[in-house]
Amino acid sequence: MTHAREQLIEHIKADAVFHGDFTLTSGKQASYYIDLRKVSLDHRVAPLIGQVMTDLIADVEGVVAVGGLTMGADPIATAVLHQAAARGLAYDAFVVRKEPKDHGRGRQVEGPDVRGKRVVVLEDTSTTGGSPLKAAEALEREGAVIAAVAVVVDRDTGAKEKIEAAGYPYLAAIGLADLGLSA
Repeated sequence: MTHAREQLIEHIKADAVFHGDFTLTSGKQASYYIDLRKVSLDHRVAPLIGQVMTDLIADVEGVVAVGGLTMGADPIATAVLHQAAARGLAYDAFVVRKEPKDHGRGRQVEGPDVRGKRVVVLEDTSTTGGSPLKAAEALEREGAVIAAVAVVVDRDTGAKEKIEAAGYPYLAAIGLADLGLSA
């Protein structure tokens, strides 16, 4: 385990795991909630996320851009863009809107042109896999090639299986066991 990953896990455990009664995206009840926005937008933690996620996708061939469905993926993509640049890597970032804009250019994917390019779809916390799959669908309509889906925290609630069944490689930086949690 890298030092950055160890630090990231500690920050998530301390600041982004909430215990109580929560309803998840799936509609299921849970006794804890992982709110990565509490750390992904923190000046101390964002660089760690960028380092860990850049390490996670390092072996994915030919990637030129990263991003995902707004809002959870936005700070993750920005962190990867900055940390990759610090390493001399050229990963651009993109944002996938939930729906295409109804004005201007009517775009759903914002940022660099992704047509014909290999991209990684990012997600902060993966529960159902719905957000990365929605992002992948929009990206494919734009002509992008989905090289992988990469998540910071996998809740082990079926997202991996759903994303792999859709034909995309699935990578997770941190699992529930790393956080002292169980599904």
